[in-house]
Amino acid sequence: MTDKTTQAHAAESNMEKDPKDWVTGDEPMTGAQRSYLKTLSEEAKEDFDETLTKAEASRRIDELQAKTGRGTAQVE
Repeated sequence: MTDKTTQAHAAESNMEKDPKDWVTGDEPMTGAQRSYLKTLSEEAKEDFDETLTKAEASRRIDELQAKTGRGTAQVE
């Protein structure tokens, strides 16, 4: 449960950091990132680079989501 003070300051939160600011951003991408990135790469008909770091994979996922339309909110 979230209190009103927490909700009021949500926009100031660091819950979503830029990948370049991640402390562990230079570590190898996670298994979940690898799996999702491979799927997105196939759908976008682009090469999959398995050597990306966590931060690079996050940025690449964002790029491929924009290209494929995956991960975007569907408003009905």
